[in-house]
Amino acid sequence: MLKRLFVAPDPGRLRLRTGVRAVLGVGLSVAAAQLAGLPLPAVILGGLAALLALFTVGDPTVRRQAVTTALLPAVGLPVLALAAALHGLPLVRDAAFLAVVLAGAYARRWGARGQALGIFAFMMFFAAQFLHAVPDRLPGLYAAVAMAIGASALVRFGLWCVERRTPPPAGPAPLAGRGLARPTTRLAFQNTFACAIALGVGQLVSDERWYWAVGTAWWIFVNTASRGETLVRGFRRVVGTLAGIVVGLLVAVPLHGAPAPTAVLLAVCVFGIFYTAAPSYSWMMFFVTVMAGLLYGLLGVLHPGLLALRFEQTLVGAGAAALAVALVLPVTTHAATDAWIRRALLAVRHCTAVSARRLAGDDAADPAPHVAELETLLAKVRVSLAPLLHPLSPLRARRARAAEVMAHLDDCVRQVRGLAEVAADPDASHDARLTAACLRVETALLALAAPEETVPAAPADGVPHHPGAERALAHLHDLETALASLATPLRDRPRGVFADA
Repeated sequence: MLKRLFVAPDPGRLRLRTGVRAVLGVGLSVAAAQLAGLPLPAVILGGLAALLALFTVGDPTVRRQAVTTALLPAVGLPVLALAAALHGLPLVRDAAFLAVVLAGAYARRWGARGQALGIFAFMMFFAAQFLHAVPDRLPGLYAAVAMAIGASALVRFGLWCVERRTPPPAGPAPLAGRGLARPTTRLAFQNTFACAIALGVGQLVSDERWYWAVGTAWWIFVNTASRGETLVRGFRRVVGTLAGIVVGLLVAVPLHGAPAPTAVLLAVCVFGIFYTAAPSYSWMMFFVTVMAGLLYGLLGVLHPGLLALRFEQTLVGAGAAALAVALVLPVTTHAATDAWIRRALLAVRHCTAVSARRLAGDDAADPAPHVAELETLLAKVRVSLAPLLHPLSPLRARRARAAEVMAHLDDCVRQVRGLAEVAADPDASHDARLTAACLRVETALLALAAPEETVPAAPADGVPHHPGAERALAHLHDLETALASLATPLRDRPRGVFADA
């Protein structure tokens, strides 16, 4: 796991730069709150708000990111006030928390902005429990959040706008569905059910730290689409939390909240959260857990028993999430996986068709955006297949089939990427053999992804050869071979590639 973390691709060093920028943004927020003379709980909330503003806002353009960032206080501050007002009314507070969970999860249907605002609202209610916020403390907490949003915006959009030069890839549209079958609606109900179970059981375990169970259940459902994905994410959260607790016992407890070393380690944790979030959920949770231990140390309440309780509440939250995906509108791994694979194959078709048009002389045809979309879809397929590819999966036959499918899809993407590079070469030119090869590839793709469609017959070969055409033909030939190999595992089972998984 450690090796995969450090060899994971980081195009344009994006993870490295966003990690360093997050340290700057959070550090500036904390410094501003301290210079303003705010109490420690407000300073901590300011740092958390800055981290969330930098972590959760993922709109496809800088302008939309700025608007979403500006909207964060509009949803977060009222929720913070609600949580503080209900501090002494446990039953009403719990009902309000679940309402925030439902609204925040349902907001994901509005894309990246809805997800960011929903997460921020949830975390403001969560932070109010963590800091024991009461109405008298609201002015300082409000000031800290406002400073945090301002500081994070200054760093993100003023001092170091990474996204202006390297726009984040647009995420694929969610899988289709209506009513309760709509993914965002289903996830909202599952998430709320899981948080309700976590809240109830978490309070039986501890009437003071129950919110950790709710937080675990909430975050497990972020960016998941199937039962298998959710279970794997829960497992990884438990692993990361356990590792973080071990380090917390060795590092955070002996520090006793000493300000200088704690500040340095908190900066390391903030960087680690951003740098590891994409390649490893377990490592991200490791840094989150260590950071939580350090914050408890600053508040003067950290001891080994508290870390043990943190792990118990994580188990409660993960168990609640597993129960929710099994009982509430369940979606099996194979249903989600088959849908993502079909979309990836159709994206390969689009890339091939646009590359062919570019090779035929159409300068307006640009395969680069389609290649970026394909890369994103391939990542979705990989995430969806993660439950079957997991070393602990008992389904050996399906694990082997999943590994075979993933290997062939990776090969397809490599060939499409190479074809797009050739198409961008000005030396490449029209060759009728390319048209014929592209049509053969399209036929193979439609047979796998959309067998009801047809393509026109390919023209006869036999025209002059051109330099760029030879490389393009090699990529198309290899793509044909990969698709032919992919057909076997995809057609193995009549109900889907991974039926019953």
